Amino acid sequence: MDTVLINFVLGVSFGFVLFLLGTGLSLTLGLMRIINLSHGALYMVGAYVGLTAAKFTDNFLCGVFAGGIAAGLIGMLQEVGFLRRLYKRPSDQVLLTIGSVYVLVNLVQWIWGPIPQAAFIPPILSGAIPMGRINLPVFRIAIIAFGLLAAAGLWFFQEKTRFGAIIRAGMDNKEMTTGLGINLKVVFTGVFALGSFIAGFCGLFGASSLGINLDIGWSALSLSMIVVIIGGTGSIQGALVGGLIIGIVDAYGKAFFPELAYFTIYLVFIIVLLFRPNGLLGRAF
Repeated sequence: MDTVLINFVLGVSFGFVLFLLGTGLSLTLGLMRIINLSHGALYMVGAYVGLTAAKFTDNFLCGVFAGGIAAGLIGMLQEVGFLRRLYKRPSDQVLLTIGSVYVLVNLVQWIWGPIPQAAFIPPILSGAIPMGRINLPVFRIAIIAFGLLAAAGLWFFQEKTRFGAIIRAGMDNKEMTTGLGINLKVVFTGVFALGSFIAGFCGLFGASSLGINLDIGWSALSLSMIVVIIGGTGSIQGALVGGLIIGIVDAYGKAFFPELAYFTIYLVFIIVLLFRPNGLLGRAF
């Protein structure tokens, strides 16, 4: 029972990291139909910048926002400078964003070096809460609490604000939305910057699970794509469901089937893809 509980907490906390990681990719893919394979690299940039800012200021939240801002600015430059010219050209988008990954990885290596970095956990969140015979990490519980707040805030943004309504309208019918006088180019830039910001924003939160190294971009990309496919594109609720499913399956897989842990994630992915090609809560692509 103790093993079940501790792995449930670990899985849910990792699931909320995956939710934040997948949300940005889900929005850009659902609205803009852009295949952004540099999404994981933006997460990596957010982790490195956030770690440096957190250590410099000795403030975890400062590091989190610094990582998000850095990734958001890079994402906005990508969209305005390059991707805006490649709408409806998926092959070119793939080549460009893969090239961006190598550019960002080499930039990070030039600034921070090739040695993996240790995660930054503030002293106030470094302890554990005793519960029966087990100790629950405070940092993991904090991630769950923050993830719940983020999920509520992002849901409110998408469902209850004017900009969220424009995003949903653009997903459903771009021509009608443009005909109403809405400048979708500005909306696209804003959504891409927001998605990139969220990716960089969760860099420090995910450091305890994914680490901080030069290869983290590819791992983050594969996990975020699995989350989006399971949950469905263009759906924040879908990203939440997909993230929690993958996080919990990953935690229990590593605990009870360590030799098959990586396979269990893809097993869930395959099952959902077979029966729900558009994802559990997604829109038709």
